[in-house]
Amino acid sequence: MARERIVIGLNGSDDGDLLVHRAAKLLERAGGGEILAIHVRTPSGAGSESPHALESQRRQVAELGGSYHALTAGDVSAALLDYARASRATHILVGQSRRRFTVLSGGSVEARVVRGAGDIDVQVVPRPVAARSRKRRTGLGRRRVIAGFALAAVLPAGLQLLLAVFDHSVATAALLQLAGAVAVALVGGLWPAVAGALWSSLLVNYFSTPPLYDLAIRDPQDVLSLAVFAGVAVAVAGVVDRSARRSKEASTARAEAATLADLALAASREEDNLKGLLAEAVSVFGADGAAVVTRAPSGAEADGVMVDGVMVDDGGLADGGLGDGGLGDGGGAGPGSGAWQVIAAAGDATGRPVMPGGPGTTVEPVDGETFLVLAGRTVPPSGRRLLAAFAVHVKAQLERRQLAATRNEILRLAEGNIMRTAILRAVSHDLRTPLAGIKLAAGGLLQNGVSYTRAEQQDLLETIDACTDRLDLLVGNLLDMSRITAQSVEPLLGPVRWTEVVDAALRGLPAGAVTVALPANMPPVDADPGLLERVVANILENALKYAAGSRVVVAGGPDGSVLDGHPCGELQIIDHGPGVPARKVVDMFRPFQRLDDRSQSSGIGLGLSVAQGFIQSMRGTLTAAETPGGGLTMVIRLPLSTGIPAGIPAAGYPGGREPTTAAGQP
Repeated sequence: MARERIVIGLNGSDDGDLLVHRAAKLLERAGGGEILAIHVRTPSGAGSESPHALESQRRQVAELGGSYHALTAGDVSAALLDYARASRATHILVGQSRRRFTVLSGGSVEARVVRGAGDIDVQVVPRPVAARSRKRRTGLGRRRVIAGFALAAVLPAGLQLLLAVFDHSVATAALLQLAGAVAVALVGGLWPAVAGALWSSLLVNYFSTPPLYDLAIRDPQDVLSLAVFAGVAVAVAGVVDRSARRSKEASTARAEAATLADLALAASREEDNLKGLLAEAVSVFGADGAAVVTRAPSGAEADGVMVDGVMVDDGGLADGGLGDGGLGDGGGAGPGSGAWQVIAAAGDATGRPVMPGGPGTTVEPVDGETFLVLAGRTVPPSGRRLLAAFAVHVKAQLERRQLAATRNEILRLAEGNIMRTAILRAVSHDLRTPLAGIKLAAGGLLQNGVSYTRAEQQDLLETIDACTDRLDLLVGNLLDMSRITAQSVEPLLGPVRWTEVVDAALRGLPAGAVTVALPANMPPVDADPGLLERVVANILENALKYAAGSRVVVAGGPDGSVLDGHPCGELQIIDHGPGVPARKVVDMFRPFQRLDDRSQSSGIGLGLSVAQGFIQSMRGTLTAAETPGGGLTMVIRLPLSTGIPAGIPAAGYPGGREPTTAAGQP
């Protein structure tokens, strides 16, 4: 049995949703198949397309496993038939034409498709009743139409005064008034030109057709002349009106295309593409500001708006009056009472609440829960299509953000899985050595019938103590690395002096193993004293382990050190051991890495990884450099202290985050 392949003809209106649903039902009945949606753009129909509707229908088709294609052609029916034959379609779905005259005359798109389909089944889907009434909107603007009616009232009378200056025939009067009707059509369009043509025919009849100054007509040929004049005037006015509208639509389309091209270019220049789109919207529409708002998660504080993650009063957002295209206009899309969150903002909307209910505010829906808001600007109907295109771009950027967040979350979970696997491997092997030492020494002491000298007992107890210290260090590093991977380390920042931290870190090391050469006037840095002590201790233990027998020095860095454009404090831990090759410096900070594949009795390779994680959580850096003459120099940089004691909320801290205690710290 041949596989069903259904071609849907979309015209850029909301009627396409019904076609997509009908195609889905056909595939369900047929037991599967393929949907091919095609949108044929024509020069005359570009202005009536809805970017929102097309984007929505494209997504629906994609969800059904189909494909969407856009073509440009002058004949919609021919393009549909050619595409259907090329794709070997079994069905064609088209909507009912909106023009009754073309339907009755057999010249509609669906009629031509039916006649030319051949062996391809064609289904014409009637439009919903609510969608059939559509108000015709002028493309020339209200001012031009009013000016056209005024000109239609004045110009024929002026031309008739001109004719009164000299003798003339009925044909001369008709031709001159015909030129006036064309002028009226150029200014105001069809209906002012029709009114002007009827007014001109009355003037020609009264002043130029015998008997003069009387509406009666003596010669039947003059009746025919006046009828032909009126018909030609109306026909010419219609052609001129259509040409003027086409010209304006073409210029509008060119302007919109240039704007969208600038939009894509400007957004690509910005680090945050969404804010770039909003900045371009502010520039294009002349608004004070632009923002993307969405409903806050359930449970958020009612009657508020969140700006950059902060809940603020909505200032009447729940009142329902949201201006042109407001959120309260129907169908549960209104805000009701509740909280809104600003996802991104530009212009005057940055850093302050956007009031969709305020005067001069335009709201364009992005999806059911998200809206594009222009503050300080009411977009006219002629600009809503371009605003809808901005909303489609905003939706694409929001989806890109969501995809990026999902990707980062997947990467984080993958790293967590790798970490858990490595931890299990470490537990299964590296932790067995100290446990075996403890078990062996303790078991020897507990054996009955075996006597040990005092020296042998002391040796076994020292073995238990050393293995216990090593086990405590390994478990501590594993737990710290687990917290760093889970991003649950929140340091308690405050002023810390390097000398205090170094002195505390040296307590567990052999006396005299490390030389301290710190200047007495080193300024304090912003850090968590407990975490910074762990960092220094880990680095010192690492230096003594891998540079055994060499001199290890703790020194201060040069004055004027800078971190991210701000002054910082610097601590250097210098050894003169074998050093680390440049190609392995990056690997050195990765978890479970050991220099030159040394024996696992030297540790599980977490010391430097934990140290770097703690330093980064305190907004600092940990780097490695070659020591002049050989060896390795570890450099710690942390921001200089602002003088605010630890434990006091500091609004001036980067990121506006109140300091909190580190995970697992008392």
